[in-house]
Amino acid sequence: MWPMVLYDPDSHISLQDYGILIPVAPDRSARVFSELAGRLAKRGLSRDRWAIEPPPVELTREDILRAHSPGFVERLYGDGLEQVMLEAFELIDDEGRPHRYAPETATRPMTDLLATVLQWTARSYQAGVEALSNTGKFCYHLGGGAHHGHAAFGHGFCVVNDIVVAIRKLQAEHAVRTAWVIDIDAHKGDGTAALAAGDDSIQTLSIHMASGWPLDLPPTGADGQPHPSFTPSDYDIPIATGEEGEYLSRLETGLAALGTHSRPDIAYVVGGVDPYEHDGLPSTQGLRLTIEQLTERDRLTFDFLHDRGIPQAWLMAGGYGERAWEPYVPSIEYAVLRSLGQLAG
Repeated sequence: MWPMVLYDPDSHISLQDYGILIPVAPDRSARVFSELAGRLAKRGLSRDRWAIEPPPVELTREDILRAHSPGFVERLYGDGLEQVMLEAFELIDDEGRPHRYAPETATRPMTDLLATVLQWTARSYQAGVEALSNTGKFCYHLGGGAHHGHAAFGHGFCVVNDIVVAIRKLQAEHAVRTAWVIDIDAHKGDGTAALAAGDDSIQTLSIHMASGWPLDLPPTGADGQPHPSFTPSDYDIPIATGEEGEYLSRLETGLAALGTHSRPDIAYVVGGVDPYEHDGLPSTQGLRLTIEQLTERDRLTFDFLHDRGIPQAWLMAGGYGERAWEPYVPSIEYAVLRSLGQLAG
């Protein structure tokens, strides 16, 4: 038995509890898990064959410091925490007014978010551990994917970059030496690209909207320095509006180029479904893929890694609105069945 899907309802971030009005359905992960369980049960697979009962995992401040600057970590663990959250979730506009934010509706203080963010991050690390240890060499964490988290700041709804934290913790434990990050979210994986820049042990690929956030940010900061969101990935594949028909072939070409490098010890896949044509976030409308295209995207990526024997840990990343759960289910079902040897590629 090779359990491969990691679902921890306690690590789900319910933004509504904090008065945050970003359209992330509070039951997204739960709905995916439930629908997946129903589909796999029809194939005779009980939950103990594919679902992980997640044990407690804790991260230390040292773990976070492997990816983030000391000043930022001090803010996280000190009096600057609430301001970090306001900035990361973009809750105050340039004129000081609430933006997608109704603090009067909050049922929990903003500072409570850190514990959940850290638990989310710990599960992304655990997904890597599971992918390395199970026979199927695959694990899907129904959470994670905070690819906009930078060394010294969070943005794009991302506080701690769980992807880089997880990889560097695995490296510190000598579980892996090298890693790939394959980012198929609608938005450029800017934080991950910036954190991995100059680190030859991590190769990054990002296929994303050619324009829009974060690529519409000012190219330089107030200090005149280049904005780190423009740090290139090792392989960037921008897709312009109207080029959706080329998406799969261009992804395949990008993966082939990545495949010319030495085989890594692990790959993290940032599997955001916000390119979905029914996604509920306005900033994703520049890339509109059908559920069939998204399913093929995920199968293409999974097979690319599976056929090379590369352990792969997948993270949910972006997906907004009431229909965001839909594309995950057929993709994860396919990966579980292939990992169990019940489907040919």
